[in-house]
Amino acid sequence: MKLDELGRDQMRFEHEIDSMTQKEHAEQTRMYDGSIVNAKELEALQHEIASIRKRRSDREDELLALLEMREQLEADAVVAEGDTAEMRTKADDAAHAAAAELASVDAELERTTTDRDAIASDIDADVLELYDDLRRLKKGVGAAALVDGVCQACHEQLSAVELDKVKRADGIRRCEHCRRILVV
Repeated sequence: MKLDELGRDQMRFEHEIDSMTQKEHAEQTRMYDGSIVNAKELEALQHEIASIRKRRSDREDELLALLEMREQLEADAVVAEGDTAEMRTKADDAAHAAAAELASVDAELERTTTDRDAIASDIDADVLELYDDLRRLKKGVGAAALVDGVCQACHEQLSAVELDKVKRADGIRRCEHCRRILVV
């Protein structure tokens, strides 16, 4: 976009310089062809030619600065294209790695689901239903280990009375804080 703008400015400067060169040439031809005999008119023409040269020189300087800017922008564009290609390659590599990881996770999930289904057939249907309900309500964790009186799901210490009840219970043991199933 900036290169396009500089290109338009370059063309405009080149046209102006060309126009001034043609005008200077025409004025010089007029000055030397002998058609002007009046000294004042000749002096005014010389001033006009000097003015045209000055304006053309200024435009040429501006054009030169513009060309330097354009050259720098083109060099920056080449570097940016290289960076873009490198980033695109990295993004493609990351996408391939992510796809491979997803395939690995899908395979592990399928294997785990198969293992779970095999184990679930040995568990009482009511316990399994409670576990599934708790998992859905408790962010995927329906059961937790009880280690040194601490529920590993909510990390709360069970009171001595509750710990004693949990250890003596014959049925499903549950945490008094988070209500998950406890594995003693």
